[in-house]
Amino acid sequence: MVEIDLRSDTVTRPGEAMRAAMAVAPVGDDVYGEDPTVQRLERRLADELGFAAGLFVPSGTQSNLVALMSHCRRGDEYLVGMEAHTYKYEGGGAAVLGSIQPQPIVQAEDGSLPLDALAKAIKPDDPHFARTRLLALENTWHGRVLPQDYVVAAADWAHSRGLAVHLDGARLFNAAIASGVPARTLAAPFDSVSVCLSKGLGAPVGSVLLGSETLIGQARRWRKMLGGGMRQSGVLAAAAIYALDHQVARLAEDHTRAERLAAGLRGIDGIRVLGQFTNMVFIDVAAARLRALDAHLRNAGVRVSIGYLPTVRLVTHIDIDDAAITHVIDVFRTFPGPAFNA
Repeated sequence: MVEIDLRSDTVTRPGEAMRAAMAVAPVGDDVYGEDPTVQRLERRLADELGFAAGLFVPSGTQSNLVALMSHCRRGDEYLVGMEAHTYKYEGGGAAVLGSIQPQPIVQAEDGSLPLDALAKAIKPDDPHFARTRLLALENTWHGRVLPQDYVVAAADWAHSRGLAVHLDGARLFNAAIASGVPARTLAAPFDSVSVCLSKGLGAPVGSVLLGSETLIGQARRWRKMLGGGMRQSGVLAAAAIYALDHQVARLAEDHTRAERLAAGLRGIDGIRVLGQFTNMVFIDVAAARLRALDAHLRNAGVRVSIGYLPTVRLVTHIDIDDAAITHVIDVFRTFPGPAFNA
């Protein structure tokens, strides 16, 4: 049985063509700045998205962390969404390792941070308070494309108050494909952007942080301190370059399959479809039935992220084809008894 894994788009595996590109990649010691394939990746994304420089790092978590630590000093704070990845799902690294205080803001349904709430959160210049230095946004957020008019307004607001603006753009290309707005335009209002290559784009490892020469220079030092120097990492950068060459436009297929999955689940008794955004589908299932549903899906070769909350996220990606979507819908249909109303 071929397993269908809908837990995340991080579970993708490199295909033969990507592996071939990795096998022939010229390499050098990137900590010494001598890996030509890494340099090619960093230069390419910087040029494509309109930044002076880029930095290849092992993960999106590290990319966001070195960005925050480069923008902020000890005792500073950053404004961030209460459900944002940098605040909730990255181990508290900014606070633990950077001594940077997060100031969480309740997000609107579309993932935006209301400007009036941001204005109230900025601290005065007073030794009682952390110094507010940075606004961090996320696009996509839970699959939702952040409205670009809001992004421009929020960045203008932040800059007018002396704040830098960082984008966790882990799925920036999903946002670009879904909205029809070029990734360069989506990134333009920001002082730094983190782009992940190992989610929907299908590379095995890595993210790139983009920003000014000064910011990237600082981030490179933090990367070394955090253990992110990867030596002959051109074999990984080659996979990322292949993904950028061949696997950006096809993100639209993931979005279409997510739409089809959501439509199929809506007709099933006991499943409440909360929404579908880009390559993510969110459903509600009765909490008492979660463990039974998990076992039922696993027995049929389907994996999803089921925790203790009734909301379940299903994520489409490059390894999920039309036949997989059909199978998943059929498996949900055969789940015995109503799952939501039980």
